[in-house]
Amino acid sequence: MSFQPPSLALLRSFERSLICSRCAKRLARSTYISKRSYFPTAQRQQYAVSRDDRVDKTFFWANAFRREDRKSLQKEVRAQEEGIPRSERPVSEARSSTITEGNAASIEEPPHRRRKRLKAAIIVSEPVDIPLPPDASSTLSRTAAAAPAKSLKRLISTYMALSKPRLAFLIVLTTTASYSIYPVPALLSSTAIDAPSLSTLTLLYLTSGTFLTIASANTLNMLFEPSHDAKMSRTQNRPLVRGLISKRGALLFAIVTGIAGTGVLWYGVNPTTAILGAGNLALYAFVYTPLKRIHPVNTWVGAVVGAVPPLMGWCAAASQYSVTDSSVATWPSIWAESKELLFTEQAIGGWLIAALLFAWQFPHFFALSHNVRQEYAGAGYKMLTSSNTAMASRVSLRYSLAMFPICAGLSYYEVTDQAFIATSSVVNAWMLREATKFWRLQGDRGSARALFWASVWQLPIVLVLAMVQKKGLWERLWRSVSGEPDTDELWEDDE
Repeated sequence: MSFQPPSLALLRSFERSLICSRCAKRLARSTYISKRSYFPTAQRQQYAVSRDDRVDKTFFWANAFRREDRKSLQKEVRAQEEGIPRSERPVSEARSSTITEGNAASIEEPPHRRRKRLKAAIIVSEPVDIPLPPDASSTLSRTAAAAPAKSLKRLISTYMALSKPRLAFLIVLTTTASYSIYPVPALLSSTAIDAPSLSTLTLLYLTSGTFLTIASANTLNMLFEPSHDAKMSRTQNRPLVRGLISKRGALLFAIVTGIAGTGVLWYGVNPTTAILGAGNLALYAFVYTPLKRIHPVNTWVGAVVGAVPPLMGWCAAASQYSVTDSSVATWPSIWAESKELLFTEQAIGGWLIAALLFAWQFPHFFALSHNVRQEYAGAGYKMLTSSNTAMASRVSLRYSLAMFPICAGLSYYEVTDQAFIATSSVVNAWMLREATKFWRLQGDRGSARALFWASVWQLPIVLVLAMVQKKGLWERLWRSVSGEPDTDELWEDDE
């Protein structure tokens, strides 16, 4: 704001009670048009300027009240956010006549104070449901909507939003982890040239085909329920809800990705993995999706969907050492290969990892859905957290306990070392503790959110530990470094 050079008579007309002495001296020294910068501090004690004076009082608004008045205004802002009636809110006596809703809302509470206040409210007072951040599809949909209408960025963001990239990445991660955990014989032999290893090209086909089938399944899921997604805050920005793509375009994308993903798995990996991928696509899109609006058993069906990808990764690795010839794609050869990869003793490790994913999804999803259970019910979804929170908490606790024997089974069947039992138990105990709080508090006081984040970290940590503590990995690594002869080489020398 600019001021004209004041005259001596004008300065004498100011009263000390109406303007601070510092500003009066600055105006007195001014011989040219000057500008006063804005300082948002509230530490200096200043006095209000009368409305009738030439200098408007909003110019000194940031510093026009004392520290105690500022604290009272902050209390009023908090009361406004918490829904307390205006008649019951604390208002500063010095400013009670000038404060309005807009003025109080304009005073922004510092983020660190807001986090501290919400944390205190969760611990000592009534439970506060803090909504989880929107999913990746909603975020990508906003990016696509902000891009030009026919730009490449808008097109890519829309199709990526249809595929639910965050969920797809997690599923591909579990598939890759299972592929890596498969116990390859003589993995790090001292004769590295002759040592067998898993094919990198097969892994590329596996991840690509798995991602495409997941993208197809997720697109069909969105295609079947846009009216229900529009009723939930976390899903109301998805591309079909916002009209970023037509239903015909989404259906075409689902068909192309589904056929391409199944084809890549069939010809790049093996028919058994391709059949598992196609069957999982159908189970998710045509069984789980409509079942969400019929019965809470949908969560168990969804857990099966999440358990299939690790089994696909295990079959992809085991097929490289299969004795069944499946080069000729006939149904007898495909059935023989499937029996060898899925129903023999070597397949136990794959089923255990699938069981780990099956059990993990219950505490993860029930904790995720607890804070938005009213939205699920309002959208027409039959979720257990909406109809029976007590049972949902018991199921979460039960499957959190199941993590311990499943991890022990991986060591028992020599998929991992014995030390994996101890290391995995530490992480599983963390999630079990949060699941116990979730069951004891029925999801209140932040227990649901704590269990959700515990489950988010527990799964990747356990999978990484299983890969690092793979059976025989460190023994063979030590032999390759120290030069000690391998057991297999000793047997060959004796022969």
